[in-house]
Amino acid sequence: MSENVKYTILRFAAVFGIILVLFIVVFVRIISLQTVHRNQLESMVAHRDSVYRTDKAIRGNIYDSKGRLLASSVPQYSIHMDTRVEALHLNNGKVFYEYVDSIAEGLSNIIGDQTKEQYRNKMIRAYKGKTIKERDIRLTNKRISYTQLKEIKKLPLVCKGVYKSGFYFVDLNQRIKPFNSLASRTIGSIYAESGKGNAGLELRFDEYLQGKDGRSIRQRVANEWEYVPIVHQENGCDIYTTLDANLLDICESNLREQLDSTEGEWGCVILMEVETGEIKAMCNLDRGSDGKYYERSNHAVTRLEPGSTFKTVALMAAMDDGKIGINDTIRVWRNGWKYSTKLHKDAHAADTTYTTREALRTSSNIALARIITRSYNGSAKQFVDKLKGMHLCDSIDYIIPGAQQAVINVPKDKVSISLMSYGYSLELNPLQVVTFYNAIANNGKMISPILVKEIRKGTETIETFETQVINRKICNDRTLENIQACLHDVVWAKGGTAHPAQSGMVSIAGKTGTAQLNENGKYTNQRHRISFVGYFPEEKPQYTCICVINKPRRDKNGSGAQCGTVVRKIAEEAMVYSSEYIIQGKQLVLCHKK
Repeated sequence: MSENVKYTILRFAAVFGIILVLFIVVFVRIISLQTVHRNQLESMVAHRDSVYRTDKAIRGNIYDSKGRLLASSVPQYSIHMDTRVEALHLNNGKVFYEYVDSIAEGLSNIIGDQTKEQYRNKMIRAYKGKTIKERDIRLTNKRISYTQLKEIKKLPLVCKGVYKSGFYFVDLNQRIKPFNSLASRTIGSIYAESGKGNAGLELRFDEYLQGKDGRSIRQRVANEWEYVPIVHQENGCDIYTTLDANLLDICESNLREQLDSTEGEWGCVILMEVETGEIKAMCNLDRGSDGKYYERSNHAVTRLEPGSTFKTVALMAAMDDGKIGINDTIRVWRNGWKYSTKLHKDAHAADTTYTTREALRTSSNIALARIITRSYNGSAKQFVDKLKGMHLCDSIDYIIPGAQQAVINVPKDKVSISLMSYGYSLELNPLQVVTFYNAIANNGKMISPILVKEIRKGTETIETFETQVINRKICNDRTLENIQACLHDVVWAKGGTAHPAQSGMVSIAGKTGTAQLNENGKYTNQRHRISFVGYFPEEKPQYTCICVINKPRRDKNGSGAQCGTVVRKIAEEAMVYSSEYIIQGKQLVLCHKK
């Protein structure tokens, strides 16, 4: 073999050897990165300063009808430490142990929720931990403000960034409600991590409120690294509601006072403006384990058996169909009246004869059951068809997610029509009940409740919401006049069930309601749901209001005393708040304030 051939073979062998060695080195390095240094690299990737940055859009605000803030966003953060960062483990953790005391002291002084020793022990435990969960921790459950964030970032070691300290911060979405619990369930809430709405108006209008995030890229500008926007963020739109913070406060304080007195399980109040259908207040309070009341569930849009407030609807149907007149008479008995297999009884038992007007005034179960079964020949289908013709069962967009619609079905049994006459075997939510009574106050015109007036982006109006008419006339004029007279009697006539709703300042007309609760398939006379719904001032209705209290422990005086009292107090304070009324002596007088 020639020398040239030998030289060439040796040269190729050398090159091949070098390549093989390099390949082995690369292979070993890959294996090392995939095993020994994998956790460290994953941590660095997770928390490193990216070339790109997401610029979070600011969530829109929610306002009341007077432009007062009901919900707004404030920047808050959670503070974390990943003790797996390599810099903390160099030289047997020299840097970590050098600064842990000063960091712990700084955190304690700035945040103030834990002592220096508590913070120090927490960081040392994490540093010595073995699992990812043990080593990558959230230092406190308390959220920190932007001002606190800036102070923490100045602490020793923390100021050197995530690669050297392991400290990183997560943006959290925090909504503040300046009026605290007022209409809290109606306004709704958001998820802290994602910032998306999860209840109430926050959920219903989430697409408008959340806006669109922007994007920036890290570039060197004037010898300094800065984030330059490449896609500008679009902040969320603002929602302007029909709610009034002052009226909300009036309604909630009076409801809370009555719940404290009756020890009810929960209560709700809705205040609606007669001509516009605008919801001025919607309050819900639930009794907590501590005996205090909190906004937890939106009972205003949860369907339930309305009880005696439905007698007005039933009587209107029969009168409008010409089945009975206002002065017709109905016989009732103290021992009750049996229809098929059901014995109907009155709370005020007596052998007597009522006129139609007196039957509603005294809220007689027997009288209403006899009127409806006789008027519709015992046919529940005829009765339900009449109710549907009044558009009582129409689906209404209440704006609030999860609102439950009416359930008024034709029953298959014979007995149910007699129960339906006074508010059982059917379900309505309180907002539907107040909508119907609002139509009585509004000369027969039924309009859909409105909770949001408009959506704005800056000064630009994106969408407006107008009054929607459900039914231009729920009954003929004569029937309407008769029903209005009956509702006047319920409050003002002798024997009426709502005497406590009488006010020397403002005239109120309305109807009481008491419903036995169905527990485990059986109705119990031990616990009730009581209510009163009415409108005021009677001579020129401005508001319709309903109050419902569930399971009052102290309800000896009945629904008129409990819920009627709440509506009376709301009426008096609401009319004083109104710019059209002033107090002269003990009466409200219509005027025109400037």
